[in-house]
Amino acid sequence: MSDANIKRIKSSEIEFEEKLVHLGRVTKVTKGGRTFSFSAVVVVGNGNGIVGYGLGKASETTAAIQKGVDDAKKNLIKVPVLHGTIAHAQEGKYSGARVFLKPAAPGTGVIAGGAMRAVLESVGVTDVLAKSKGSSNPHSVVKATFDALMKMKDAYTVAQLRGIDLNSVFNG
Repeated sequence: MSDANIKRIKSSEIEFEEKLVHLGRVTKVTKGGRTFSFSAVVVVGNGNGIVGYGLGKASETTAAIQKGVDDAKKNLIKVPVLHGTIAHAQEGKYSGARVFLKPAAPGTGVIAGGAMRAVLESVGVTDVLAKSKGSSNPHSVVKATFDALMKMKDAYTVAQLRGIDLNSVFNG
C-alpha cells in the first residue's frame, strides 16, 4: 500500500473520543526488586470517519495512556463511512492477525470483538459485520483493522481512479 492513498489529518482542530483497547503490565526483576512498566494501546476517533491508534509505554498507567493518545493523534486516517456502515467488504492483515469487515443493513449494530469494536465505534460505524481470525493480540488486531480501513474506497474515489463518471461505477 503506497503512502499516496493514505490521507493524513491534522488533529489540532478536531475533538476526539479516546478508547483504551489494552493495558499491559510488564515486570522486570532486578537486584533491587521488581520494576513494573505499562503499555497502553489507545484508539482515538471523532465518530465521523477520522480515527487513529497509538502505543504508549511508561512506568505509570496514566502516563502510558496519555502517551498512547498523543501517538494516536499523530497517526490519523480518514475512512469513508456511508449511512453508518462501510463502503464494501474488505480484508486486512497484520502479522498473525487477520480481519474481515462486511457492510451491514441499518439496525444490525457493530458485530465485532473487543479490539475491532473499539476501532469501528471510534470511526463512527454503527452497522458492520466483522470477523477476526488468527492472532488475538489486541495490538495486531487493531493494526489489521486499520489495514482494512485504509484499503476502503468510496464510489467517488473509484470513479476518479478509473477516469469515469460516478454513474458508470455502478452501471458497469
